[in-house]
Amino acid sequence: MTTTRYDPIQLEILWQSLISVVNEQARALQRAAFSPIVREAGDLANAVFDQRGRMVAQAVTGTPGHINSLAIGAANMLEEFPPESLDPGDVLVTNDPYLTAGQLLDVTVLVPVWRAPATGGDPVPIAYFGSTIHHTDVGGYGIGAGGRDCFEEGLWIPICKLMRGGERNPDVWKFILSNVRQPDHMAGDLHAQMASGEVGAQRLGALCDAHGLDDIEALADEIIDRSEAATRASISELAAGEYPADAVLDLADGSRIDIRCSLHVDPAAGEITVDYDGSSEASPWGINVVRNYTHAYTTFTVRSVLNPEIPNNHGSLAPIKMTAPEGSIVNAVRPQPGTARHVVGMFLPNALLKALAQVKPEESMAEGAGAVWTMQVSGNHDDGTPFITAMFTYAGGVGARATKPGLDACSYPTGVSAVPIEVVEASAPVRFVRKALRPGSEGSGAQPGGRGQSIEFEVDTSRPWQLNAVTSRLSDPPQGIFGGGPGQAGSFRVNGEPVTTQSRITLDPGDVVSLDLPGGGGYGPPADTGG
Repeated sequence: MTTTRYDPIQLEILWQSLISVVNEQARALQRAAFSPIVREAGDLANAVFDQRGRMVAQAVTGTPGHINSLAIGAANMLEEFPPESLDPGDVLVTNDPYLTAGQLLDVTVLVPVWRAPATGGDPVPIAYFGSTIHHTDVGGYGIGAGGRDCFEEGLWIPICKLMRGGERNPDVWKFILSNVRQPDHMAGDLHAQMASGEVGAQRLGALCDAHGLDDIEALADEIIDRSEAATRASISELAAGEYPADAVLDLADGSRIDIRCSLHVDPAAGEITVDYDGSSEASPWGINVVRNYTHAYTTFTVRSVLNPEIPNNHGSLAPIKMTAPEGSIVNAVRPQPGTARHVVGMFLPNALLKALAQVKPEESMAEGAGAVWTMQVSGNHDDGTPFITAMFTYAGGVGARATKPGLDACSYPTGVSAVPIEVVEASAPVRFVRKALRPGSEGSGAQPGGRGQSIEFEVDTSRPWQLNAVTSRLSDPPQGIFGGGPGQAGSFRVNGEPVTTQSRITLDPGDVVSLDLPGGGGYGPPADTGG
């Protein structure tokens, strides 16, 4: 390994060029994707990895659950297929939930970058461009929590070669496309992922040509070492100790999930360890979270409070450790189901932020709504032809911060946007009756929480139709912090009656679905307005 060190100007030019490359990779993927949740909402992750499988840089768009899971998932894929087993034109694929992002609908594609050494010889992989996106359908149960194990939840794609020598690996494609409801969409999104990787590979090749680089190993070392050193330095400024916290998540069926964590700060080592011992056991519903996904939102939450300005890569993630009981709801093992793992995974920061508030109160914030509420509608048109929407999502209010109110209808910690209602209505006979902010749902405080939103929709069909819905925080509202008031809990109703199941439900023509999303908690006691 080389020990080349770059001067600050050269390093900044190379770093900004690398960021530009992965951002272009992400834009290419969004432009080409079939799935609206990718194209319109940005439910994706893009990153570049060095020869050793270390994440060097990520695109600015995407979700933490995808990007930080991809950081681990790519290494798992390269362990199965090391560089010497690859040939030019090969592309790797998997949706193994326990090795990547935790649900079968999230498919990861890894495209090697080939380059011949300047001294001559055959091309070798100098880097890898990875992407993870949410596919519309992988067969099975759909985007809901009703699968009883991972085998009911859809098609399992083990780590394998999607392409061999630049040609389709025919048996792999046949198995995949024979097991999904919309094979054209599946194929289109897989090709979009590969095309975006090829865009990244071409741009990285041009970068290497422009700067006379055989590979990016020395540059990766410089970026990763600097990021890790900066992260450890920021941890070294914190007070040593153990900081426990917990939060409670309630679901539509009345079940309650306890998330307990203990934040251990070791400033001497420059490390933070988060221990989830004491959290709930695995659920029979498909809301269990694999280790990668728990790690993803743990590291994101710590870094968003501690040092968000430091690039997110292998180095900045290394000083943040995580432990969780195997087989628990935050460390699911095969075959525990997890298609709706986001409902718990995106809730984890609410507990962790309480622990971090004991260390850095000015940078923390109150509880928010947590996970986005996900919806998927399916059924048959009047002529009998089937329809199914991609997942569409809605966010509640974000918790307030020390100097700013919480954001309205904007989810923390995910970066996924709402699919525009016009796009949802164009994909299926869904008709939205109402979509508005929810007045009074915010928690009171010196800084108020963010407001939730209210949505109503129905389906224009003469036949029964199905709704896969994943909601949360229907009885236990987001809590305020440092004297701030709680936000309002959510409400999930059909024709005015509460829905009390996590399973897919069958509805009739004319039924109206009403969603009232929770508001965020307030920060600090409200100002005294008495005369």
